[in-house]
Amino acid sequence: MEYTRLGTSGLKVSRIALGCMSFGDPAKRMPWVLDDTAAEPIFRQTVALGITFWDTANIYGLGTSEEIVGRALRKYTQRDDIVLATKLFQPMHQGPGGAGLSRKAVMEQIDASLRRLDTDYVDLYQIHRFDPETPVEETMEALHDVVKAGKARYIGASSMWAWQFAKLQHAAEANGWTKFVSMQDHYSVIHREEEREMFGLLADQGVGSIPWSPLAGGKVTRPWGEQGTTRRSEEDRQVDMNGRPLFLDSDKAIVDAVQKIAEERGVSMAQIALAWVLKNPVVSAPIVGATKPHHLADAVAAIDIELTDDEVDALEAPYVPRLPIFFS
Repeated sequence: MEYTRLGTSGLKVSRIALGCMSFGDPAKRMPWVLDDTAAEPIFRQTVALGITFWDTANIYGLGTSEEIVGRALRKYTQRDDIVLATKLFQPMHQGPGGAGLSRKAVMEQIDASLRRLDTDYVDLYQIHRFDPETPVEETMEALHDVVKAGKARYIGASSMWAWQFAKLQHAAEANGWTKFVSMQDHYSVIHREEEREMFGLLADQGVGSIPWSPLAGGKVTRPWGEQGTTRRSEEDRQVDMNGRPLFLDSDKAIVDAVQKIAEERGVSMAQIALAWVLKNPVVSAPIVGATKPHHLADAVAAIDIELTDDEVDALEAPYVPRLPIFFS
């Protein structure tokens, strides 16, 4: 395993992050998730591989992911050996503190997450989306107070327009509050819209990207049109909540290029697709959601793959611009 700083912060993270949306109570919201028993081999493998960056959220399994992650921390490793991240924004219950990024919500949700995780602090506390109903100053001051109270060490954000992220960062800088050190954005070889504005902003601000769905929900891990055998993936739906298409017909040429390079190198398609994500200098650690042992093994193996210029050109040339997905 390799380790790197999260952006230009002092926080060291593994180059692969464990995505914990795969864990939870199957009876709560997502029936495909793994409970404690089913998740045990994944957590043991995570620790054995040196993956020390674990990412969850309050909404995953309606809190049950955090509970399982908390128990795994105590059973399979030590708290101080793990960089633990969680998020808030999505609705957890009815009422003024159940969703969004108001001061009330921030203070309520950090305490609820800490109770479920059974820890005194998280290393990285992230806003899951931008909240247009709350002044950015209110949100950033509340997050700053969370850090000063010792409940979080760093803060981050996820999936929004670059101007929204810049507005939040500016509010923090102008008032001497804690600034974001990470952006958890949607980025893969077939979802590259973050390169237009967000990645330049992150580089300028010294913020590390921790991409979610770096394998496009499995779309780039098998030949085009081949059905997956795993639990839920992005392939199960065609559009996001705003009606924007998740995939285009032109993406077939990209997946074909991934397949060709993988076959020539004698490695899995997942390794090639993830190696492409890892080569971007603004990317600190892609988030890999694992439900089977080969998911993490492929992710770690991708770290050692250096794509040639010709291979990169083959992967990038067929790309067609599209609207970002899964945020307004």
